[in-house]
Amino acid sequence: MKRGKRYRSGATVVAGEKLTNLPEAIERLKKTATAKFDETIEVAMRLGVDPRHAEQQVRGSVVLPHGTGRKIRVLVLTNGEKEKEARVAGADFVGSEEWIRKLNEGWLDVDSIIATPDMMGEVGKLGRILGPRGLMPNPRSGTVTFEVSRAVREVKAGKIEYRVDKAGNLHAPVGKASFGKEQLLANVESFLREVVRTRPASAKGQYIRSVTLSSTMGPPVRLDPAAVQATFKA
Repeated sequence: MKRGKRYRSGATVVAGEKLTNLPEAIERLKKTATAKFDETIEVAMRLGVDPRHAEQQVRGSVVLPHGTGRKIRVLVLTNGEKEKEARVAGADFVGSEEWIRKLNEGWLDVDSIIATPDMMGEVGKLGRILGPRGLMPNPRSGTVTFEVSRAVREVKAGKIEYRVDKAGNLHAPVGKASFGKEQLLANVESFLREVVRTRPASAKGQYIRSVTLSSTMGPPVRLDPAAVQATFKA
């Protein structure tokens, strides 16, 4: 594959061994994020699980200490007094029937959807629309709840959801290139710690097979998976 000049230049900075030092990895990553826009920093992991088995699904959420650097648009599907609570908490869109109708018509200009349990009878019918886009509310991720105010504040503050794909991979945004080194370090550590914590009991052998940090346009920085697992398991 032919790479651009910026990518090739950055690759000389990050080339080499798998790093055991996370702060050093982030420092190298920031040096290669030289695009004219504020690049997103992502973590990609390959896990030693078989997602075909329900008990080996790795799924959850974590609030990043310094957020993702994005403005998150939140829709709350609810009614009654909970509508006022959602608006006060900062939800961008609030309601019930009118928003369910818009979603059915193809409107998806939103980053996160929260629903109260009494709405799930109708929201569940939207699974074919919301599921593939990662927008389906789910109790395990805290997006099906009567505690609307807390859920909205957490999402706005930088709560992200993660879910292993059918090949055993995880991807998650953990900040922007403009973040300080310590901010990115805190975000990455929070995410890795949560993934290690949610290891399925039935997963055998090496749980973390690979860990890679990358910016939108830059080359990847690879971490030593054994070191990551040992660090955050402790």
